[in-house]
Amino acid sequence: MSDAETNAPLRRGWTTGACATAAARAAFEALITGDFPDPVSILLPGGERPSFALAAHELAGDFARASVVKDAGDDPDVTHGALVSARVRRAAPGSGVTFLAGEGVGTFTRPGMPLPPGEPAINPVPRAMMRTAIAEVAQAYGVAGDVSIEIMIANGEALARRTLNGRLGIVGGLSVLGTTGIVIPYSCSAWIHSIHRGIDVARAMGFGHVAGATGSVSEKAVQALYRLDEVCLIDMGDFVGGMLKYLRQHPIPKVTIAGGFAKMTKLAQGMLDLHSARGAVDLTWLAEQVPQDAALAAQIGSANTAVEALELAQAKGIDLAALVAHHARQTAQRAVEGTGIGLDVVIFDRDGNLLART
Repeated sequence: MSDAETNAPLRRGWTTGACATAAARAAFEALITGDFPDPVSILLPGGERPSFALAAHELAGDFARASVVKDAGDDPDVTHGALVSARVRRAAPGSGVTFLAGEGVGTFTRPGMPLPPGEPAINPVPRAMMRTAIAEVAQAYGVAGDVSIEIMIANGEALARRTLNGRLGIVGGLSVLGTTGIVIPYSCSAWIHSIHRGIDVARAMGFGHVAGATGSVSEKAVQALYRLDEVCLIDMGDFVGGMLKYLRQHPIPKVTIAGGFAKMTKLAQGMLDLHSARGAVDLTWLAEQVPQDAALAAQIGSANTAVEALELAQAKGIDLAALVAHHARQTAQRAVEGTGIGLDVVIFDRDGNLLART
């Protein structure tokens, strides 16, 4: 691979909501005129007007259906390549635009989501985009924009099992997401969205304690430690800052941060984004935590990994994990200062055994 290829900018993509909007607009126009626009253009919230090619379409009796293949660009999106379809039917005069969850699209079943239980899992911004698209077509052809839009995602129920939808109470398929219509590669916007919704659901269901974990081992361990309901578990990943920032505005009485020693060491050192690309564990900092033993400090400073540093300290009877947990809590506490949130940090080893707890 050439340097030019290696350094090429990552390609943006389109959200599920944008694809659904394009399909809905094309179907509505075909319902009026008998012809499907291909490509079909839509208006995004930021003012851009991208065009989408249709992958399939059907006009039969009282409905029109159009489909778009989702292109998430260079983002590792679980729905990249999925077929997103909209079936549009005329509705009663004055009814406006209504939404249905077709095959592969989930339904909200828990409070705390953007729409009440029983509603199709089509989020507010995609709904607004579709209403705008329907209104534009209705105005252009001088007709009423009273329609029902049924959104479908091929294989959506199976794809949803690879997401956090089940924990959020979204059953039967995927949710139709997007706030800008654009997917920024590796922005992890869907992950951040799930963190926010997880907090919302826990608050709405009256839980006073949530736990954000960096991975599956620490998540299972912290759930067992505190006997937490699944709803209280936040798949935080590396986004400690993203979780705490949202909690600052939407506080919960008690918050636990759980993770392995290396990730919690990064938090202790002041990092709120724990991804490896944002920085490595500072072994010199770890060495500074054991000033009473110069020889051990030198060994820790030249260790290969944070776990090796921990093992060196344990061999000398020094609880380095407890020191890290203390500093990690201080970092996290600064992010939610003044909220009244009770915050603790727990550190587990790779087998889920408790190493330290503030």
